[in-house]
Amino acid sequence: MQKRLLVKAFIVAVLMFLLGAPLAMIQSVVQERMQFRDAAAAGIAEESVGAQQVYGPVLVMPYDEEYTVQENGEAKRYRKRSQHLVFPQQLDVASTMATERRYRGIHQILVYNGSHKFSGDFLVPALSELPHTVERSDITPREPYIALAVEDTRGVRDFPQLAWGKRRIEFEQGARLASAPKGLHARLPLADAVPGAVSFSFDLNLGGLGSQAFVPLAKNNRFTMTSAWPHPQFGGQYLPEQRNVTEQGFQAVWRISALATNAQQQLREREAVALRGGAGAAPAGQAPQLDAIRTTFIEPVNVYSMADRATKYGLLFVALTFAAFFLFEVMKRLPIHPVQYALVGMALALFFLLLVSLSEHIDFVLAYVAASAACIVLIGYYLAHVLHNWKRGASFAAALGGLYGVLFGLLNSESNALVMGAILLFAVLSAIMVATRKVDWYRLGEPGAEPA
Repeated sequence: MQKRLLVKAFIVAVLMFLLGAPLAMIQSVVQERMQFRDAAAAGIAEESVGAQQVYGPVLVMPYDEEYTVQENGEAKRYRKRSQHLVFPQQLDVASTMATERRYRGIHQILVYNGSHKFSGDFLVPALSELPHTVERSDITPREPYIALAVEDTRGVRDFPQLAWGKRRIEFEQGARLASAPKGLHARLPLADAVPGAVSFSFDLNLGGLGSQAFVPLAKNNRFTMTSAWPHPQFGGQYLPEQRNVTEQGFQAVWRISALATNAQQQLREREAVALRGGAGAAPAGQAPQLDAIRTTFIEPVNVYSMADRATKYGLLFVALTFAAFFLFEVMKRLPIHPVQYALVGMALALFFLLLVSLSEHIDFVLAYVAASAACIVLIGYYLAHVLHNWKRGASFAAALGGLYGVLFGLLNSESNALVMGAILLFAVLSAIMVATRKVDWYRLGEPGAEPA
């Protein structure tokens, strides 16, 4: 192969890697826009409401213990405050979730409003059965209450009322749990703390952002969730026993028994840690996290993550296009100047900037079609003049359109992206090998030599 072709190949390779700089700059722009969107979501959460986790209801039975301790031969009387947590025997939560969009500048954030119907029953112990934490202590019961912990009480839309047996009691502010002060509570007069099974129910309208979680604290838990949003993501420690996700929405059912979760013990430990440390939440890292089910309402297409993934293929686009140019140049003896290589490479790079900027204002698919069409038409028109033949320009434009189509498939098939990319590279290599199978590379570029 002639020295001139080697020099040209080297120049093309250098140009290709130099174009990595604008591609990296475009990728940094995408990352910056992602940070702006995250900041917009954080701003909305800070000013309104964030992700929600609800646990309860829990029957809290506080009491005072008085006990005597012999110190230096003298009997001293002490008083200690304790509490006994009673969990439901049965807990049913039926949730209906509605979603809407909030705007912060050009950024859209998905929020939800949940209507939750709680029902079930407690097995209330006798006051004489309250546990002694100190031997031979005297117990004085205090007013019990129902505690409901809510992660962000700004999402509570109204004052729910607790149906406790035949009584109706309005919830008040504060969960009154040592480890979770945020939430609601309903006072139960001591006269209502009658031993035996007591049914309860209440409705909770709760808004949030991102995810909704529940903690299975009852002996038997059943959670159902229905929504018109067709893109849920189920997480936490338990996946739904039944789920049906369609374009019209989703339905999910969880059934969890106390045999399958440590949530009761985890809450008792959190309360013990918090009580030892005083009022307020348990110190971070000392109290266990609670087992929970979690449903996250996700966007079907995150334009920034899709654009970020697209830019990772930018250098591959440039390499494939330059390889096609170089083969066309040496086989058809039609010289293409390095400046022309660079201009086409810059047009390919600008596709990604057009994609992210347009997708902030219109649907991602439309933004992708518009950006790719603009680049294909521009490059096709330019190459028709560079190659002195409109058919050649149209052929390159058609091949580039196929390449953009493959990229869109890669973006929408994240789990299959590796195999699709490998197949694409194999297909391109196969096409190059078939097209150049009869080329005498030693004589190519010599005066009078023609490609076979």
